[in-house]
Amino acid sequence: HSIPLYTILHNSKQLYTTLNNTMGHKKKRKIRIHREGYGIIFTLTMLIFTFNVLMFLYVPHWVFAIGLILSATLLVFVTYFFRNPTRVLEVGDENFLIAPADGRVVVIEPTEENEYFHEQRLQVSIFMSPFNVHANWYPIEGTVLVSEHQKGRHQGAWLPKSSTENERSLVVIETMSKVQIAVRQIAGAMARRIVTYSKPGHHAQRNEHFGFIKFGSRVDMYLPLDTEIFVKVGEPVRGNETIIGRLK
Repeated sequence: HSIPLYTILHNSKQLYTTLNNTMGHKKKRKIRIHREGYGIIFTLTMLIFTFNVLMFLYVPHWVFAIGLILSATLLVFVTYFFRNPTRVLEVGDENFLIAPADGRVVVIEPTEENEYFHEQRLQVSIFMSPFNVHANWYPIEGTVLVSEHQKGRHQGAWLPKSSTENERSLVVIETMSKVQIAVRQIAGAMARRIVTYSKPGHHAQRNEHFGFIKFGSRVDMYLPLDTEIFVKVGEPVRGNETIIGRLK
């Protein structure tokens, strides 16, 4: 006997629903463009368009082809640089510290922090190359006590003295347990602008951006000396995904 089409469709729908409920429906991660890139990408697109129109009109076609390839590569790279992946992390321990940025750990050591704490703190530094995501996330939930920007130099962000000599922004957060930590955004040789959204009194939450650094940079964290650290120097980390350590 033939099976009615309605029965086939009904059973197929039930099977899909059952599989969805049993296995879970995995959504693909959406990668958007960060708002800090809108103006730059639009301006660059207009300049590239104008440049290529002029090239098409006034130079040999083979020169135009090379220019078109180079300008398209530049536009793709800049668009890629300003990517803004959706990352949502759920942790059960409020004392966990999450990486505030993508990059590689370059420093884990006790150091004198003389801009706010004026005492020895455990410094954890993450160097961000131009190929990393450059959005910055709050590493922990709490209240923003300080958010201040200081002008400075633009030497290599991998240099130790960049923490105190380069252009930088300092954000101090008091956690739910009344422990204070600091996060410092540092401009590098290529980075020419630090954007910080934090305001004193703001309730910082996990999965929330607190800033963005344009084109190569570094993020330092200043933690209590007894903080338990889970990463090592040289280890790559992902912002809002990698657990850096745990406050005591």
